[in-house]
Amino acid sequence: MTYGTKFTALALAALVAGAGTASAQDCPIKVGVLHSLSGSMAISETTLKDVMLMLVEQQNAKGGLLGCQLEAVVVDPASDWPLFAEKARELLTVNEVDVIFGNWTSVSRKSVLPVIEELNGLLFYPVQYEGEESSRNVFYTGAAPNQQAIPATDYFLDELGVEKFALLGTDYVYPRTTNNILESYLISKGIPKEDIFVNYTPFGHSDWATIVADVVALGADGKQVGVISTINGDANIGFYKELAAAGVSAEDIPVVAFSVGEEELSGLDTSELVGHLAAWNYFQSADTPANAEFIAAWKAFAGENRVTNDPMEAHYIGFNMWVNAATAAGTTAVDAVRTAMYGQEFPNLTGGTAVMLPNHHLAKPVLIGEIRADGQFDIISQTPEVDGDAWTDFLPDSAVLTSDWKDLGCGMYNTVTKTCVQLTSNY
Repeated sequence: MTYGTKFTALALAALVAGAGTASAQDCPIKVGVLHSLSGSMAISETTLKDVMLMLVEQQNAKGGLLGCQLEAVVVDPASDWPLFAEKARELLTVNEVDVIFGNWTSVSRKSVLPVIEELNGLLFYPVQYEGEESSRNVFYTGAAPNQQAIPATDYFLDELGVEKFALLGTDYVYPRTTNNILESYLISKGIPKEDIFVNYTPFGHSDWATIVADVVALGADGKQVGVISTINGDANIGFYKELAAAGVSAEDIPVVAFSVGEEELSGLDTSELVGHLAAWNYFQSADTPANAEFIAAWKAFAGENRVTNDPMEAHYIGFNMWVNAATAAGTTAVDAVRTAMYGQEFPNLTGGTAVMLPNHHLAKPVLIGEIRADGQFDIISQTPEVDGDAWTDFLPDSAVLTSDWKDLGCGMYNTVTKTCVQLTSNY
């Protein structure tokens, strides 16, 4: 039996009897859930496991998929990047899941990628990331840099008059690549390189006094300083506590975060963080009927005190697109579902429509939210849907690349040489 092609005993008996070649979908349909439930990333990923369980339960209540009930298969890679690869292989070869929803950090996704490609699995990845990748086996339902990092930087430049930038990140591929893109972008906008401070800290970093002091010192010449934060996981708790302890307000030095949402703030005293910002494609405070229905369902499932956030919406969109694609294909077989995914549309929770593009990224709106005292966000800026770019325009080697799996069958097509560079795992 190969992954993605299953036969029921009835269909096998029919084949043996020479009655035909039609096959039926094996039941139950297994949905892999690959999120850290322990370790430094559990603060962000546990809620994504929970929303997947809710989505599976809701789909089963509708009658399931292709005449089958869905079964969630949950594993805990425990914020251990090599363990992500082992758990992905376990899901595909032992549990024989039909699809995987999972990962948060890019280093965990990079760990999983060779396994997914080797076994022709299908991964829906729900978190903002650095771009610079396009795999035929991954659908990226979170934001690319042009759907989060670049618009947030423009907001700092155009609306807040920021003149000096502190790019603070956790030390792994997403912050480093994103900050390389942003540094190049800022320089193209006329910000001198010496006015860009870049710093990386390990996962779980807790001593922020020196770094916050260094950021404050950037403004000694009177120029407006802003922080762009790609800090991930529970290190954010210490960072925001140190800002408050140092008396740094949003008026003094605004912070815009790319990995801090309602879930991360729910464990903090946010009274001293009012006015700091986050850039996402969804906030719980979005005032739409679809969002009100989603929030009510979530609270009924998980508890009245639980909040929603952007990666949850990405899973909501990705899961429903996968259901619709499998329905259209009449099977959960990966190759058939992939083909049916192109052009899939599904209403997002902010009033627009998500569209799956041939580069395996979504068209998504860009929202900037301001932290409120209750840990929610006031949405202060929202764009129409922006098409996600797999390859940035702000790194020379990437600016000539495009991704089109539908017509070109290539995730790394050079528009100058008109050739496709095919890499099997790490782009």
